[in-house]
Amino acid sequence: MLLVEGLQAGYGESAVLHGIDLAVAPGEVVTLLGRNGMGKTTTISTIFGLLPARSGRVSVGGADLTNAPPHRIALAGLGLVPEGRQIFPTLDVRENLIATARPGAWTLDRVLTLFPRLGERTGHMGNQLSGGEQQMLAIGRALMTNPRLIVLDEATEGLAPLIRDEIWACLAALKAEGEAILIVDKNIDALTRLADRHVVIEKGRVVWTGDNAEMVASAEVKERYLHV
Repeated sequence: MLLVEGLQAGYGESAVLHGIDLAVAPGEVVTLLGRNGMGKTTTISTIFGLLPARSGRVSVGGADLTNAPPHRIALAGLGLVPEGRQIFPTLDVRENLIATARPGAWTLDRVLTLFPRLGERTGHMGNQLSGGEQQMLAIGRALMTNPRLIVLDEATEGLAPLIRDEIWACLAALKAEGEAILIVDKNIDALTRLADRHVVIEKGRVVWTGDNAEMVASAEVKERYLHV
């Protein structure tokens, strides 16, 4: 589905990524982990063509999309839930959801069924929603593109515990339906209940990768790289 090989990128004269390798297979849930400032968001931005790759390769479904414009990445089947949500503040819930919709299994009604809170607020503007509701809207908007892979950057950051539980339940439901997911978050306990594999980066390099059982068993990895 997604294959990233030797990805290098940065800002101005500063190099941030130094050869990132990761892959997500169809139906697989993979985490991208690391402390703040280690290159997680830069990796995602480069995958989506928001930041140019200096070298390396990004492939989606076998097609080389390195440095393709963001709309081509979306058309290839990648949906993004960005850090900070970035919903349209002056559009209402319904308008946010249909703004980037593509035909497919995910329809407006289906998203509102997945997130009943949004169904109760379809006429509310984006800036009238709580942080948790905005995150649900950002996920719903990504699903409305009918992606083959959904990417979430800081999936539950800053949300109240009850809202976090709703988001994790939503992601578990997506996994059960066979949705491929690449996810960044700091809640290791929740991630190890959801994910199949984990990729840990430090200073723009992959320092550890393993399956979920290996992550659960490895106190050293969590203490050394994640401060858990």
